[in-house]
Amino acid sequence: MKRNPARYVAAGMVAGLLVLTACGSDSNDSSSTEAPAASEAPAATEAPAGTEAPAGTEAMADGADIVVVATEAGSFKTLLAAATAAGLVETLQSPGPLTVFAPTDDAFKALPEGLVDCLLLPSNVDALKSILTYHVVEGAVMSSDLTEGDVPTVEGSTVAITLDPVMVNDATVVTADIEASNGVIHVIDSVLVPPTVDPAALVCE
Repeated sequence: MKRNPARYVAAGMVAGLLVLTACGSDSNDSSSTEAPAASEAPAATEAPAGTEAPAGTEAMADGADIVVVATEAGSFKTLLAAATAAGLVETLQSPGPLTVFAPTDDAFKALPEGLVDCLLLPSNVDALKSILTYHVVEGAVMSSDLTEGDVPTVEGSTVAITLDPVMVNDATVVTADIEASNGVIHVIDSVLVPPTVDPAALVCE
């Protein structure tokens, strides 16, 4: 990448840990979360040919952070509910900059039945945090800056970037370069699971 996220990961992980200590949301609700209202939100940049932007992104104006942009898009309700349950909303509202590979609601629906509800339980909060931070890279990395190779995430493991089409591990980037005041969102069609998490080992009630 032209902007190498690896330079920022160490500092980003420390900052993320500090924010997580201060956060502390106890929500277990898998329903839609409400992000802080914003009168203005950024416009999504033009998506690559053959992709389709989530509804709502074209209407965003300047000044909205990643959480507000994702809320306005309307396609990331499960992701935002998970971020709330994991206490990561403030992390996504931090100055950043951050790059988020954001799974859509349909991507979460494709997971094994009951897995999302299981992840939202307090007993699995550490696994949920690992999964969500595995979708985050330090720095605002636009699609034009992407090169093939392994990229460190805030979670600590790496994701593999491939091009033509642009993929993150086995997930395809379906909409690129949705800009926010504190970073950029690339929409992906499946949920990434880091090698540090074994879904089969989660304790579900």
